[in-house]
This record gives sequence, C-alpha cells and structure tokens, in this order.
Amino acid sequence: MTDADQVRTSVVEVALGKLDLDTKARLLAGQDMWSLPAIPEIGLQSLVMSDGPIGVRGVRWTADDPSIALPSPTALAAAWDPELARRAGRLLAQESRRKGVHVLLAPTVNLHRSPLGGRHFECYSEDPYLTGVVGSGYVNGVQDGGVGTTVKHFVGNESETDRFTVDSVIAPRPLRELYLAPFEAIVANAHPWGIMTAYNQVNGTTMTEHRYLVNEVLRGEWGFDGYNVSDWMAARSTTGDIEGGLDVAMPGPTGVYGPTLAEAVRAGEVSESLVDDAVRNVLRLAARVGALEGAPAVVETAPAPVDGQALARELAARGFVLVRNEAVPGRSAALPLDASAGRTVALSGAAARDARVLGGGSATVFPERIVSPLDGLTAALPDGALTFAVGADPSDELVPADKGFELRAVCRDASGAVVGEGSLPTGQVQWIGDDLPAGATYETMASIEVRGTFLPRESGEHAFGTRGLGAFSLAVDGRTLWEGVQEMGNEADPFEAFFGAPSERARVTVTEGEPVEVSLTYQVPDVSALPLKAIMFSLLHLGPRSDPDELIAEAVAAARAADTAVVVVATTERVESEGFDRQDLTLPGRQDDLVRAVAAVNPNTVVVVNAGSPVELPWREDVAAVLLTWFPGQEGGAALADVLLGDAEPGGRLPTTWPARFEDAPVTEVVPTEGRLEYREGLFIGYRAYEKHGVAPAFPFGHGLGYTDWAYESLEATADTVRVRLTNTGTRPGREVVQVYLAPVADTVERPASWLAGFAGVSAGPGETVEAVIALPARAFEIWDQESSGWQRIGGAYEVRASHSHGDTRLTATLDVA
Repeated sequence: MTDADQVRTSVVEVALGKLDLDTKARLLAGQDMWSLPAIPEIGLQSLVMSDGPIGVRGVRWTADDPSIALPSPTALAAAWDPELARRAGRLLAQESRRKGVHVLLAPTVNLHRSPLGGRHFECYSEDPYLTGVVGSGYVNGVQDGGVGTTVKHFVGNESETDRFTVDSVIAPRPLRELYLAPFEAIVANAHPWGIMTAYNQVNGTTMTEHRYLVNEVLRGEWGFDGYNVSDWMAARSTTGDIEGGLDVAMPGPTGVYGPTLAEAVRAGEVSESLVDDAVRNVLRLAARVGALEGAPAVVETAPAPVDGQALARELAARGFVLVRNEAVPGRSAALPLDASAGRTVALSGAAARDARVLGGGSATVFPERIVSPLDGLTAALPDGALTFAVGADPSDELVPADKGFELRAVCRDASGAVVGEGSLPTGQVQWIGDDLPAGATYETMASIEVRGTFLPRESGEHAFGTRGLGAFSLAVDGRTLWEGVQEMGNEADPFEAFFGAPSERARVTVTEGEPVEVSLTYQVPDVSALPLKAIMFSLLHLGPRSDPDELIAEAVAAARAADTAVVVVATTERVESEGFDRQDLTLPGRQDDLVRAVAAVNPNTVVVVNAGSPVELPWREDVAAVLLTWFPGQEGGAALADVLLGDAEPGGRLPTTWPARFEDAPVTEVVPTEGRLEYREGLFIGYRAYEKHGVAPAFPFGHGLGYTDWAYESLEATADTVRVRLTNTGTRPGREVVQVYLAPVADTVERPASWLAGFAGVSAGPGETVEAVIALPARAFEIWDQESSGWQRIGGAYEVRASHSHGDTRLTATLDVA
C-alpha cells in the first residue's frame, strides 16, 4: 500500500464514522438516473456515472453536448493490441472529465458465446484470454485519466433474450475457465474501481444477490476492493442485495436501498456492518476519483490531451480485418486499390451513404460528425473517379427521421407555454430520469412537439410515421395528416410491446432540394407512478421505394464501367442491437443479390461488411476482396479510404470465428427454456468448438491479412516464454500479430484440442527481421478442478504453435511441463 493509499484509507474511515444510518443508506441509492448524492458535511461530491463503451454519453442524452464515437468494442479487440486499448481508454477519460463524469459504465467483457447474441458488438471476443488482455488495457487507460471503470456484466450475460430474469446455468469449469476468466484477469492486471452485476441469475441465484460469486470469489479470492453497482433496475431485494455484496442500487432515488435499507437495519433484518462495508467501498471510489475532500485522487495531473478524431480514425483502420484479398487482372491482389490517374471506382450500397457507425442501446452516443464510406472516398479520390449507386438498402421500414432533417423538441405545459426545448439529432426522443431539456419537468409537461424542416434528397412519395404509446398529431408542410392514439399491442418482443411498433401514418410527395416543415406532437402521459420516469417516442421516415431490381441494375451498370467495384453491406439496428438477440446471420434486404450481381460483371469487386458481429457471406469466394469494418465509429469512412487506398494497413485479426453459415455455428441456443438457459456446450465455444467438431469456418479465429508477407523463421519455447523470429518478406512495412496456441500432445483431462495462450504484435519494414516475445501465463496450463474447487496444473507434453491464425500454424515446438 502506497502512502497515498494509506491517506485515502484514513480519510474514508473518518468520513464513514461521521455518517448516521439514514445518510449511509441514502448514499447507496442513486439520487437520480446517473449519480449518487453529495454529502457536504464530509466533503463528498456527487459521484456521476455514464454509459460509455465507445463514447461518453454524459448525464444527458443530447446532441447539444456531442461525444467522440470510437469503433465498437469488437473492433477494438480486433486490433489485438492492449496498448491501443489503453490509448482509447485515455481518450474516454478525457471525454469523461470534460462532461463531469467520475465513473464510466464500461467495458463489457462478456464472451461471444453465440453469434446470435444481440450485444455481441459491445463485447470483445469469444476467447477469455484475448478479452482479458484487451479489457485490462481499456481499464488501465481510463483509470490513467483518473476516471473509474465499471467492468460488466458480472457474469453469465452472453445473450439478451429474457436478460432480466434468465437463469444462466453454467457448470463450474466453464464458469471459471471461460466466463469468469476475463473479469479475474482484469482485476489482477488493471485493478478496476468498479464492477457491475448483471440482471440475470447464475445457477439459480440472481447476480445482485450472489454472495458466492461476489463476496467469496470476486472480493475474497481475487481481492477486488472497488464498488459493486447493479445494472439499472436489477436490484430487487433489500436483504438479498446487501448480503450478496451489492454496494449501490441504481437508479434512484426509489428502490431497495435508501430508506428501505435503513428500515431493514432497524428491524434487525440486516446488519449495519454490511451497510458500512458498502459505504466504505463507495467512499473509496470517491477518494480515488478526487471527489472526497482530504483524500488525494489517484491521478492528480491528467495525461496529455488526445486528439479524438485522429485516434478514432486510427482505431478504425487498426480494427478493420481483411479476410480475403485475391489477385485481379493485372495485379497480385485487389487491395490496396490502384489509385493511379484515370482509374475509376463504382461504389454501391445504401450503407455506403448512410453509415451505421455504432451499435444500438446503451452504447449509443451523438458524435459531432460522421464520415460515411461515401464521404471518405469522395474526399480521397480525384474528381470524377468515384460514382455512387444505392444498389440495395438494408432497411425497408421506417426509422427515426435522420438524413435531411433538422429537428428540435419543444416542451409545453397545459396552457401551451414553452417550458423547455432542445435539439434532436434524429426524430427519436428518449428521455430517462432527469434527462430532460432545461426547464422541463415531468409534472409540467403536457405536450412535446418534434418540429423542424426536412430537405429531401430525392423526389417522390415519402412515408412518415410514429413509434411510441400514446396520442399523436402528425403534420407535414403545414397540413395535419394524422391524429390518433397508438395502443400497446401484442408484439412478441417486449421492447416493441412497451415502446410500440413502428407505424406508418401518412405518405407525402415532396421534391428534392425543396424544404418542408414537419411536426409531431405527443401528449405526455402521467408517469408519476412509474418507478423510473421516462418518455420515449419517435418521428419516423422512409424515403421513396424504388424497384429493387432497378436499383441493382443501376449499380451493375456503374460497376461494369469501372475499374473497381466497392460494395458496402451492413446490418441495421432492427437486426443487431442491445435488447434482443438475432434470429439468423443473414444480411437484411437484397444486399446479397447486389454483391452477386456486381461481382458477375466486375472481377475486381471489393465488399466492405459493416456489421458488429458475424453475418453469412455466401458470395465470399466470388469476389476479389472482403473487408470487415465492424461498427467503425465516427471516422469510419475516412479510415476506410485510408485502408482501401493503401495509406494505412488493415490491422485487424478476427476476435471471433466467422462461420460459413448459420448452421455451422456451434452455439445457437440463446432463448431460455422455462426460464433457464443451459450452457450445455461447456468449454466448447468459438474456435474450440469448431476444432472439436471438425467444422471449417469461413474465416478462423485470429485470421486477418495485411499488405505485406511474413516468413516465420524460428521458435523457442519455455514454460513461461515463447520467442518467434520472423521477417517481413514483402515490399511494404507492416504489422503481424504472432499468436501462440497450446495443444496437449496426449491429454490426461478433458480440454479443447488447442487454445490461445498468448500473442504479441510486431512491426517491421521490408526485409527486416524482428523477434516477438510472448509471455505464457501459468493459467494457460491449468484447469479448474471441480472436486477440489481449485486450479490444477496439468503437466505433460504440449505442442507450442506459433500461428498467423488458429487455422494457420507456421512453426511448432514440443514443450514438456512439470
């Protein structure tokens, strides 16, 4: 313990001793959606939390205070670089400080158990070791900036279906070796200041009440000394939660803590010492972030400023995974593009123009700008070199009004007087808790009008609609087109049942470039009885529907005339988002048909896949190149131009196995049966399962191509270190990720045939030889022994594989381990 640690500990104890029971209980319940109450008498500021896996939202969900939007966590993991993750964390700490945030509710380190997991894009990898390493880098970076992290969701939250109540049934070995492993590694290597417990149960016990996993494992075995906060609305039992090790129940002020907790202590149902333990953890957090008077913050001088746009662009390129790059007429590989004078590019795909750069749900932020693929390539290529055709649209349903709309929300009281207003980046209103425009309150608001102008990008019949439950009035160009009430339906999806399904209300013919006024007025219902006050509704829009075959024909004609065809395909928020799991792995709309048609007329076709998690690519062997860009963040289009034109190398390697087809995925069960989701596959998820079952994926775990070649020359292995010499045999500088897998020669216990034990990135110029030094953790040789409830080292002979990917071993050596 350092001198500063001792001072913080002393200040915490003195502060704790000054608090009465009611104040202590109040401190453990949120005072609102995002913060804990200040206690001036002990010098405690209000502790502020914020969502933020890829950008810091702040306490208000508003475009008036934009946020840097980094690539999705899966993209960050695809870089296979903990130092890069650390730099991302430092940027997010900088953003947090700017927005007055003390604690970031991230990172998400649940595993990619199944590609159907709706929040797959917000998690790092299918592999626990890679997840732990990248997560440690992220946590270290954020906390380098003096901002706390909250590693989530502890534990067993790998899917979204019935996530509030599902019982994840996980045997001890996979629970320890897979799902707990990233949390354990991050606690050991990054010392996070917070953990968030999940909604779900694990083996019959709700996680916010799980004394064994929280008190005995997390705090006891691992030595975690941070605060433990519930997922929002997850805390359900006053005695169960406090005895289960839950420090903070969010949000507040009503809930299972606060006055209810104080009453439980007075009634003899809860020991006050448990309350003291929880308060001590909260005060320790406050001391660390500099919010407790007299306690020195862990970081008193912020790191050097980070250029957010530049880092977002670099991160995107470093996470792009080039999975295919074949020879084309006159060239040894399709990428990088030949950008010499006179060369032309035909770009197609609606997703190239209207880029989806981040996932849905709590990861959503409002960036200051978004660079689409069309924007990026237009800026990078000479005038006249680029054409664009829609080709195919991944969405054929109404979505929140966005492109061409400039909107504001105007809140009025019953007399019609304006009580508050604010800008809206889209037609979606999503106000939770105190997240309201200045001056507006739930008690005074009688109506909310979303109003503004719409500048059509194309002439024709445009559809307008609503989403949300309640009474609406819709007007376009000064004419009221619909008035009515949207009632709760019988939708199977609980989110649609609560928020209402998207509904078309009117169609209006407008002219390209001629602005029209739009207005949607919503009558605010009485929300006083709700435990969490919220208002959610949307003005929806859908542009003119063209004949799909005609759109594809236009793209084909442009591709036929161009030197290179680039097709951008994507998922949508209705396919891939927090709150629900996917049904399959197909791309929506006619995007597969577009790729096939373009590839049939241009052998130099490059497909850019903008999806946060795997999708089927049935045409993958019919195109010259396939580049996976995940959700690439606000600078994604600029990074795409950098990579396609060769100004940057695609730096990514797959953090998750990419199946050839849905049926090949080893785990597709994400829907509980009678409330239970049994992890029957045990240890065998991801590449471990593909190898066990002898199934070849489309692209293996760890796969990714650069713009140079590497010769692996020598391998030396000991029980704790592997050294690999390799040479860049190409004509360009590049970076290689050397992956080390262990494979037991004659296993004496049930284990996967091989597993990732370590990795290292190396960079070299043409002809240069470098050495990768990879540490082998002791845990790589251990299993969780269920009989002794402890880790057991398994000795014997191991094949050490130095690999370019799990499916591409370059060198091997045999290692005998005692």
